[in-house]
Amino acid sequence: MTIVNSTELQNNFGKFLEFVQNGNDIVITRNGKPVARLISNERSVSFLSDSLVGVLQNDYDDKEIKNERMSKYESAY
Repeated sequence: MTIVNSTELQNNFGKFLEFVQNGNDIVITRNGKPVARLISNERSVSFLSDSLVGVLQNDYDDKEIKNERMSKYESAY
């Protein structure tokens, strides 16, 4: 992962865009603090799904959860 300040990114955007297209990540900083991450479109889905690994327990039933949520809305009417 490459760390770039916002001014450097702005001045060399084409170079960094190509860098990201080649599968690399860039963390953008402002005043020395990370404020954003630039990743390729192809990696965005896997990045999000990878960040959810381990969040949900393996023993959940998606249909049961959906029915539970729907019952909350049905009782409101």
